[in-house]
Amino acid sequence: MKRHWKVGDLAKLTGLTVRTLRYYDQIGLLSPSDQTESGHRLYGESDLSRLHQILSLKELGLSLEEVKSVLNGGQISPLEIVGLQIGRIQEQIKLQQRLLEQLRHVSKLMQGKAEVSVEDFTSLLQAMKMEFEKPVIERQWGWERHLDLLGDFLAEEEVQISKHKEENQ
Repeated sequence: MKRHWKVGDLAKLTGLTVRTLRYYDQIGLLSPSDQTESGHRLYGESDLSRLHQILSLKELGLSLEEVKSVLNGGQISPLEIVGLQIGRIQEQIKLQQRLLEQLRHVSKLMQGKAEVSVEDFTSLLQAMKMEFEKPVIERQWGWERHLDLLGDFLAEEEVQISKHKEENQ
């Protein structure tokens, strides 16, 4: 007997949001293999396998467009995937090295009891802000889950407002 999961069940199983799965369907990255008579998406075992591939490639740092290209037999080879990841890591290292140098510079100024210029301090804060924001953006699934919860909350609020209007008419 084949197993099928509705979109909400697959979301719970994988830790993704319903919104993410719908988006993957919208962009043609992961389409459900079946649907119920009432039109609900049904994902099968082959869909779950494809989703695992998508998540693995994303974990390597590929964009959704690159993932789609790879899975659809595109021209990106495993060697190119590794090269892309190396390039991304090298860029992260450069950013970290710049931040380290700026921190060392400010530290030396502070140790020497010299006043830190506004420019030096602002530059340091900007670099630190960029490094802080990057992981937050990379944790997109958390952001997507937040949007999902917000959407659910707003939908429930809309239902409550409608009920309230009906009761008062």
